[in-house]
Amino acid sequence: MTALLRPVLVLLAVLPALAACGLGPDTQPPDTAGVLATAWRADAPRGAPVWPSEAWWTGFDSPELNALIARARTENFDILAAAARIRQADAALIGAGAALLPTVGVTGEDQWTRESLSRASIAHGSRYTDVRSYSLTPSASYQIDLWGRLRATRDAALASALASRFDQQTVALTAVTSVATTWFEALATQDRLDVAQRNLHDSEEILRAIQARLDAGTASQLDVAQQAALVAGIRAGIPALRSQLQQLVNGLGILTGQPPEAITVRPGTLNALSLPEVAPGLPSDLLARRPDVAFAEASLQSANANIRAARAAFFPTVELTASGGWQAFALGTLFGPGSLFVQAAASASQTIFDNGALQANLGQARGRSDELLADYRKSIVQAFTDVENALTAYRYATEQEILERDAVATAQLAADIARAQVIAGTSDMVTALQAQTTLFTDLDTLAQVRESRFVALVSLYNALGGGWTRSDTVPPETHLFQGVL
Repeated sequence: MTALLRPVLVLLAVLPALAACGLGPDTQPPDTAGVLATAWRADAPRGAPVWPSEAWWTGFDSPELNALIARARTENFDILAAAARIRQADAALIGAGAALLPTVGVTGEDQWTRESLSRASIAHGSRYTDVRSYSLTPSASYQIDLWGRLRATRDAALASALASRFDQQTVALTAVTSVATTWFEALATQDRLDVAQRNLHDSEEILRAIQARLDAGTASQLDVAQQAALVAGIRAGIPALRSQLQQLVNGLGILTGQPPEAITVRPGTLNALSLPEVAPGLPSDLLARRPDVAFAEASLQSANANIRAARAAFFPTVELTASGGWQAFALGTLFGPGSLFVQAAASASQTIFDNGALQANLGQARGRSDELLADYRKSIVQAFTDVENALTAYRYATEQEILERDAVATAQLAADIARAQVIAGTSDMVTALQAQTTLFTDLDTLAQVRESRFVALVSLYNALGGGWTRSDTVPPETHLFQGVL
């Protein structure tokens, strides 16, 4: 047995010297020079930063929105698919970690052989002889990770598993903000529909007044025709708004994982909702609150680990194997002292010529790393850009809503005066029509501007990470390989 184990003992004796030749890490901190912002260009709200809370959507005071988002967080198809990708990545991590541990197996064999006998033996009454043997052989093999290839492969799988978690958070944030945006668009469309129906009612009332003046001989057919044209135009725009509203409600179905007919909520009005304020902190704090940036960074870490694995593939592979067990010609003596056997071996293999395959793999790994570095830098710039755009959109939408409310108030006063004069028969019809048209247009514009303000605020919550932080993400489980990782 000592002779059989000698190759293994010799190899173990030189392992420390060989390990000293292992490859160091081929990674560097991600290059972020020139892409980190130091201040916001847009005018951010003054005072202490107010980052989004984990359930930021509840600040709008819309029970229907809360219910829709609660369902989307558990039933949205994209979120479910992202969760499945986490399970896939975890399984790949277990597979990569398993290569760092010995492989153990056992083989059992029952062998029977029949041989023809010589003529002399046949003369004694037997034509054949039966030989039966039994064996039970446990075996183990272990690939020594001298150059860190297996460990680098495990590190790449670990980073990928972490990236899958960040991706799931990004998908969840996108789904939630899509539900909120769609809901607010539906509410705004309902507001526009209410405005159109109110305008239709008012214009029909004025048409009846003009018709009465025509009957009395104080108005002309042209006056009636002009007002009738205004009524017809308002009436013709209502079906399009109803169609848009229904499509938005249908869109909530795919976002919440249910068919359109299952959507029972009906939009009310944006005017009944609150606008929860939010204020970003320092730009540098944003990077720890964006799951898409964390995903890009983890993907880059995985690619860098793959570079180390590709470099280690240039060096020899060393493997230890050992087997032992029991072998006997009778089952009853299988575990007797004379049936025991042991064997061990150490082997090393080295690729001499592979037509450039290993070099190509290394080049591909480095190219992939460069690609993901560019993606990482882009994700940082995109994060800052998203916040800047959302801050700008919300600021100007707020300003426009204030101005549009003043415009509506002025137009309402002018329309009320013109309407009273039409009924009294003292108004110029052209002036009355212009006053009505201006009011109707301003009311519709106000509904759209308020929608823009809500959507801009949702975009700002999304740009600020929706209340997510890195500490919210539980890293992949590695306890199964705690001894070797």
